[in-house]
Amino acid sequence: MTAPKPPAACLIGWPAAHSRSPLIHHYWLRTLGIEGGYVIEAVPPDDLRDFVLRLSLRGFVGANVTIPHKVGVLELSAPDARAKAVGAANTLWFEDGELRATNTDVEGFLGNLDASAPDWDKAGEALVLGAGGASRAVVFGLRERGFKRIHLANRTLARAEALAAEFGPNVQPLAWDGINEVLPRAKLLVNTTSLGMHGQGVLEVDVARLPQEAVVADLVYVPLVTPLLAAAAARGLKTADGLGMLLHQAVRGFELWFGQRPEVTAELRALVEADLTKT
Repeated sequence: MTAPKPPAACLIGWPAAHSRSPLIHHYWLRTLGIEGGYVIEAVPPDDLRDFVLRLSLRGFVGANVTIPHKVGVLELSAPDARAKAVGAANTLWFEDGELRATNTDVEGFLGNLDASAPDWDKAGEALVLGAGGASRAVVFGLRERGFKRIHLANRTLARAEALAAEFGPNVQPLAWDGINEVLPRAKLLVNTTSLGMHGQGVLEVDVARLPQEAVVADLVYVPLVTPLLAAAAARGLKTADGLGMLLHQAVRGFELWFGQRPEVTAELRALVEADLTKT
C-alpha cells in the first residue's frame, strides 16, 4: 500500500515570489518535527477560481492568500465572521470537507501587540492611519478588544467615512489634516499605510504630541525600523513592528493545516530579519 503524502499548504498570490511565508512555515515544520510542505503558487486572477476549487485535488490541505486574491476567495469558500467583517481572507483550510476561510491579520495584529506592549488594550482612544484592507483588520481587532473610540484618518476622507460607516459609531472618520488634534488623546497609534516603507513616501506624524504612555504600531516591515517607530522609540514609547505582525498572523494557519500550534520565537524572528536585510 502506498503511504499517504505528507500534508502540504501553499501561498496563493500574483505575484508571490517575494513572500517570506515559506521561510516561516518551513522553520516550524522543522522545529516541530512535522513531515509536511509549504510552497508558493503564482496564480493569475483569471485562474483563481479553478485553482481554489481544485485545491484539495492539487494535494493541498489549505493555503495562505495574498494580493490580489484576498477578496476573490471569499465567494469560493465559507468565510467566518472575521473574514466577512474585514471583507478579505488570507487563510483557507478544510473542515468537515468544506473549504473555510478566515483573516488571521486580525490575530497577527493583536498577538503582536500583546507580545510587544502588554496591557496595550487598556489604552482608551486609538488613532488608525489609512483606510485600506489592512486597516479593516486593525479596526475589527480594536473593536474586538473593546476600544470605545477609534479615529480613522485617511488622505481621502470619503474612504474613511465609508469604512467607519461599516463598523459603527465607535469608529470616527478623520480628515488627514485633523491628525494633530487627536494625537494628544491617542493612547494607541497604528500606521496601516505604505508610508514609511522603502520606496514610498514619508509619513509625517509628530509623535511628540502623543501622551507618554502611548503605544505606536507600524504594519510596515521593510525597513524593520520605520521612521515612525524610530521616533517613537526615541521618546521612550512602546512600539510594535510590522515583522511581529507578519510572524503572529502565520500561527493559526499552521495550526489549522498541520495540527500543532507553533510559537513565534526570537530564533524565528532573527531568521526572517536576516532574510529581509539580505542585499
